[in-house]
Amino acid sequence: MTNMWDERYAKPGFLFGTDPARFLVDHQSWLKPGKRALAVADGEGRNSVYLAEKGMQVTAFDASDVAVEKARGLAMAHEARVDYRHADIQDWDWEADPYDLVAAIFIQFAGPVQRAEIFEGLQTALKPGGILMLHGYTPKQLAFGTGGPPDAENMYTVPMLKSAFRNMKVLRLEAYEREVDEGRGHSGRSALIDLIARKI
Repeated sequence: MTNMWDERYAKPGFLFGTDPARFLVDHQSWLKPGKRALAVADGEGRNSVYLAEKGMQVTAFDASDVAVEKARGLAMAHEARVDYRHADIQDWDWEADPYDLVAAIFIQFAGPVQRAEIFEGLQTALKPGGILMLHGYTPKQLAFGTGGPPDAENMYTVPMLKSAFRNMKVLRLEAYEREVDEGRGHSGRSALIDLIARKI
């Protein structure tokens, strides 16, 4: 998987652009200066840089070292401080050091079994009272074909997320459609879903 992402990220420019996901911008009130944030499978750094620009203390990781190097360059260009790590999501130590906020944006490369482990990890990585911000695609996205994996089983639904995060206080859970313009990787009408939840 890493080699495929290395190839995708090695092309000129930024696969998903340099602007943060609109989901983060729309809900930036949760991004508190001075709080610690983890950006999961962060790719080329657009979201971690935005978190840092909001005054957060940010750690970010990705399985592609090509992406991590581009992310470091983007952070430098924005004079943003981010602690970047090259790590596979399966090897990440979720218990190491709890965060105030975990951002998991378009991390739908995992099938149901691995996804369940990742979802557990996202919750483990949060301090009590910490906020999870999860953003991705619903199965309707397959009809649009404007980004994301070609596998329906990798997509999220409201009932699935409600069940997976039933031990958290759900603050927002909504599926919707809108135009997305986030680099050549995410472009056009899209079927999206947001979860914002607090660890109890």
